[in-house]
Amino acid sequence: MKHLKYIGILLICITLVGCKVKYSFTGITETPETFQVNFFQNNADLVEPGLDREFTDALQVLILNQTSAQLVNSGGEVIYEGEIVEYRIAPMTATAENKAAQNRLTIGVRVRYINTKDEEKDFERVFSFFYDYPANAQLTGSVKDTAFEEILERLTQDILNASLADW
Repeated sequence: MKHLKYIGILLICITLVGCKVKYSFTGITETPETFQVNFFQNNADLVEPGLDREFTDALQVLILNQTSAQLVNSGGEVIYEGEIVEYRIAPMTATAENKAAQNRLTIGVRVRYINTKDEEKDFERVFSFFYDYPANAQLTGSVKDTAFEEILERLTQDILNASLADW
């Protein structure tokens, strides 16, 4: 009887270790072995120099940090590609003197996700996020750095959740 208990525990451990499905606190349930992130060209009406490279790098780093998948230049099990389609600064709130009190930077990215193992998971959609900053501040230096950091963090996490997590 004692040996049956150990055999049962051993079988459960072997079953759990043998499963390809992985669970994590990020919500990612299936991790591909390899992934590819193609360069995201900046096709927005207003082009911010370097944003294309910053976004592409941010998406690669996030996937590397939150999955066990390996980054490859070609032949990835899952492929991310697309373009930056929106970069817009607009006034958001007004003061009593009809002047802008706040501005909003919005960045939108069209993403094509290709899963070479399961075509039903493929999608193409636009992800967008914004950052509000005081109207008397210029979108340069630390304001710009903070805005980009916050927007890119949210955009890349939303893309990862839509592609690899059951959210």
